[in-house]
Amino acid sequence: MSETHHGVSSRPAFWNNSKRFYDLKSFWRNRFGCKVYKLPIDAGFTCPNRDGKAATGGCIYCDGRGSKLRQAGPLPSVSEQVRKGIAYYTVHRQAGKFIAYFQTFTNTYGDLEHLKRLYDEALTPPNVLGLSIGTRPDCVPAAVLDLLENYAKTRHVWLELGIQSIHDRTLTLLNRGHERANFLDAVDRIQGRGIHLCVHIIVGLPDETHEDILETARVLAGLPIQGIKIHSLLALQGTVMGDLYESGAISLISKDEYVTTVCDILEILPPEMVIQRLTADGYKDIFLGPPWAVNKMDVLNSIDWELKRRQTWQGIRYGILT
Repeated sequence: MSETHHGVSSRPAFWNNSKRFYDLKSFWRNRFGCKVYKLPIDAGFTCPNRDGKAATGGCIYCDGRGSKLRQAGPLPSVSEQVRKGIAYYTVHRQAGKFIAYFQTFTNTYGDLEHLKRLYDEALTPPNVLGLSIGTRPDCVPAAVLDLLENYAKTRHVWLELGIQSIHDRTLTLLNRGHERANFLDAVDRIQGRGIHLCVHIIVGLPDETHEDILETARVLAGLPIQGIKIHSLLALQGTVMGDLYESGAISLISKDEYVTTVCDILEILPPEMVIQRLTADGYKDIFLGPPWAVNKMDVLNSIDWELKRRQTWQGIRYGILT
């Protein structure tokens, strides 16, 4: 990556927050002037690396069960899920505006008319501002992007691409069923359409060094990406990764190393990139490790404290070769 920027010498004023990174709540408050909440939706999708189109068995860290709603029985309609989500967040979070978040598995993997019907259904309530759609880099054909571009003319639209790593050897190990080239092609075809792009990465993947992780961050920092989600590798019972962890074949990243790495990543990312997530945990009934990941607030506080200790912030090393 060429050195075309010189980092950010002070916290950007446009964040309009007291944090050392640009979080999603601040972004939405700046854009809409109010609290905005995501309404998680399971629309019954699967993945091409489960049904044999790209691979079989799914990603080695995924238990394949889907949402808790799916586990409980037949899925309610999208409109019913949206209705219940609005009712909950209105009472418990005093929220008035929402984004319909198609979260479970690959939410662009289907017939175009079917996708449009589901997206339209989610957008029906007047206080739903737009969509956030989780998918894969190899599942965003031109027709789907045309559909999302049309929504983006009047609605707020995010497309979330799971990439996890920029390194092909890691993607192969994870059984992702796509390559770095698929991701770069998707990013190129998404830009200029009015769609906000968010990328998911995992810290602590097997056989990746600290430098490998920072290389992923540097590549993403140089692309037209508006948001990122970061979390540690989780070992879940019933997954290949869980079996490897229980057998001692792999170890999981420590909390201190994770916090240090996340702060290193934040320093590299551009200051305008929205940080949508900095930690995550798995279902408690199948969660194996790392044990520190179950306390999200402690992890977030530790990241905040490390940034303060360094007297640093997101973007301070953006574009500076390391």
